[in-house]
Amino acid sequence: MRVLAINSSLRKGGQSRTEMLMNHLVEGMREAGAEVEVVHLRQKKIKYCIGCFTCMTKTPGTCVHKDDMTNELFPKWLESDLVVYATPLFHHTVNAPMKTFIERTFPICEPFLEQDDSGRWVHPQRHKYPAVAVLSVCGFLEESAFEGLSHYVNFLFHGENRKLVAEIYRTASNVITRSPWKHKLTDILDATRQAGRELVESMAISPQTMTRIVQPLDDVQSVRDVANLFWKTCIAEGVNTKTFEQKGMVPRPDSIETYMTIMRFGFNSQAAAGTNAVLQFKFSGEVEGSCYFTIDKGTIAARLGTADKPDLTVDAPFEVWMDIVTGKADGMQMFMEGKYQAEGDISLMGLFG
Repeated sequence: MRVLAINSSLRKGGQSRTEMLMNHLVEGMREAGAEVEVVHLRQKKIKYCIGCFTCMTKTPGTCVHKDDMTNELFPKWLESDLVVYATPLFHHTVNAPMKTFIERTFPICEPFLEQDDSGRWVHPQRHKYPAVAVLSVCGFLEESAFEGLSHYVNFLFHGENRKLVAEIYRTASNVITRSPWKHKLTDILDATRQAGRELVESMAISPQTMTRIVQPLDDVQSVRDVANLFWKTCIAEGVNTKTFEQKGMVPRPDSIETYMTIMRFGFNSQAAAGTNAVLQFKFSGEVEGSCYFTIDKGTIAARLGTADKPDLTVDAPFEVWMDIVTGKADGMQMFMEGKYQAEGDISLMGLFG
């Protein structure tokens, strides 16, 4: 099987979640014996369709533009058995590079009008249309975010001579790479690789595999809180998302509740496998109040208030401790300077990171 995988994400350097999922899909396809070529549209020069209909009249089947689409991509697209359209979700549909690519496949059509078996008016095709799989990711948390895209691709790629064989949509793509969900990300990517194998073997993805790909993240409210803290931190620090990730920055909590969330998400369950402890935090300054964490053999629970007989008690101004948590200040130096107090087993803080 000959497969053409089109990636329209403009991100690079490991920042593209679209590319991440597409790469695993492609790995599975190659494992199943397919010949797969990956094309990154950000590296190509493709002009807009200008609606001149030259491809239907003066030069039937050939676009007036002499660019990478005409000279390279359109011929490869025609020769493919399956085309993967991998696009981030922009305004609930494909992004601009992918839309431009799709529009430039118009030379496959003849100008005449006819009705297909469903009664829909269509243009007859000059060549066999390749089968299509669509892959997309978005930061929203609900699957309904893809309804607009799904309607578009089903209308475009379903027909008498066209076949949409798979739709792969992954929500919460901005947070699934973060620590609390890495175990789920591993399964999602493994399932995406399995989807690639299945597409080559049967031109379909099994319900079991698809369920693993779209599996929801636990505690949607916490997902929302982390996402919002992420954006607030980017704004406050004047950085974009790429710089945030490259510097290994941490979303800055703005309340005791969000601090509890961030600490739970930064908890190293493997390192704490044999640990039973209670960590108490008492805050003053910008935010006042208390919370504590109970660690029990690799699990963690967070609660507001005070605990009996904690193994570690940290008493600190909220803003100072948040500087430490986010790496803007050195915890040991702040302790030596008397900026906060700690009693008990300070090594327990090594279970977070």
